[in-house]
Amino acid sequence: MGKITFLNPEFFWMFLLIPVAIGLIFWRRDQHTASLQISSLKGFSSSKSLAAKLEPLLNIIRLLGLCSLIVAMARPRTVDVSNKTKTTRGIDIVVAVDVSGSMLAKDLKPNRMEALKKVAAEFVDERPNDRIGLVVYASEAYTKTPVTSDKAVIQQAIQSIKYDNVLQDGTGIGMGLATAVNRLKDSKAKSKVIILLTDGVNNAGFIEPETASDIAQQYGIKVYTIGIGTNGMAEFPYAIAPNGQFLFQMMKVEIDEKLMQSIARKTGGKYFRATSNNKLAQIYDEINKLETTEVEELKFYDYDEKYRPFVWLGGFLILLELGLRNTVYKSFI
Repeated sequence: MGKITFLNPEFFWMFLLIPVAIGLIFWRRDQHTASLQISSLKGFSSSKSLAAKLEPLLNIIRLLGLCSLIVAMARPRTVDVSNKTKTTRGIDIVVAVDVSGSMLAKDLKPNRMEALKKVAAEFVDERPNDRIGLVVYASEAYTKTPVTSDKAVIQQAIQSIKYDNVLQDGTGIGMGLATAVNRLKDSKAKSKVIILLTDGVNNAGFIEPETASDIAQQYGIKVYTIGIGTNGMAEFPYAIAPNGQFLFQMMKVEIDEKLMQSIARKTGGKYFRATSNNKLAQIYDEINKLETTEVEELKFYDYDEKYRPFVWLGGFLILLELGLRNTVYKSFI
């Protein structure tokens, strides 16, 4: 059952006439019955018949009938609204994440990788109408999740990102970008976007970043690049202790910003530098605003008219009142 609404609520102003009608009834009540002046009532019975006692109810019946008709004229009805969302311009997005050992650096809290996972998960939640894929890379690269609209799969893949030595350590920016391009090159989406994140310089892989960016440009893929890491020094892992724990030492943060800027500029994207958790969140928020999805929302209204019972009730009460006045109570009036 939907919420009751009224198509013509202005008719409710007619309820202001009801007090006027009640006043007229009381003012004219003595004119409804003939009167006779005599010196004494001792010879007459003082008790009224049941019909005489119920005669005032005729006015109430009439007023209730009029109220019912006023409600009917206001057209009460219920409405059920159903929404159907149609995406008119979809975007396919691949997030390419650097998973080299340096992503465990602690300049972002608790480290770069965990900070990225949190922000990336929020980004996915805010893109309900787009397809998203995930590529991870170090010295090599592989597709962790192909482009899909199943957000649960993407979220699970993001949470499972970790440094586990599956890939040989190093930073193959060209490898990560080329793998992401490969996931999008056959996409039929009207907009194709790669978010490429790294915290270092290209020092591994057999595909040069410039070559990969040329391919992205050829396929009309826009690349947003993010350099993650504070300015200056940060705690980097440099060895693993016998107990399996990473050992950290202060090292200089080095990011090839010129390369990242070149990739973004060539493909029509933009370069960002994330020096803190808040800055990283702001970057993803800005990308989210830059890459908007046009959505058409269709609303369907199903009206169920409720005025008919009030018409029947009002008509019945008025006819009842008229019938009683012209039959049972004809001699009273």
